[in-house]
Amino acid sequence: MTTIPPKARFSICLIEDASHRLLFLKRAADRALGPNLWGFPAGHIEAQETPHACALREMREEIGPDIDVSLKQTLGPIRDSFYGGIYEIHLFHWQWHGGTVTLNPEHTAYAWLSVEEIAPLAFMDGIEEDIALLEIWPRAKLNQRKLPPALRAR
Repeated sequence: MTTIPPKARFSICLIEDASHRLLFLKRAADRALGPNLWGFPAGHIEAQETPHACALREMREEIGPDIDVSLKQTLGPIRDSFYGGIYEIHLFHWQWHGGTVTLNPEHTAYAWLSVEEIAPLAFMDGIEEDIALLEIWPRAKLNQRKLPPALRAR
């Protein structure tokens, strides 16, 4: 692992429903990172904020306060593999129990999608990697070109 401090730290929330679909958000066109691309509720970890507190805050801000989720697993800190390892990532896998998704202006749409439904969408870099690292869906069903070599299905 690198000893260089990360340029930024992020918490990323993968929210799974009872049908094993994940919640994806489409980023608005004016976003500096990933405009018009699909991703997960996520954001920068602020100074003096824990990764878990950031995950909870980002879910409230990006999908609204009227949600019922429970934490299934976490992973991190890890370094990104798409930007040269400059970012520290904390992954949170949540189970959706119910509620209402209410988007903030950072996003224009949301969708609950199964692994079979994601192929035609344009995703932010790292989405497939996040799914593979948490072993939510079979790696063989993910876009292998979007996975680092160590995570590709054999």
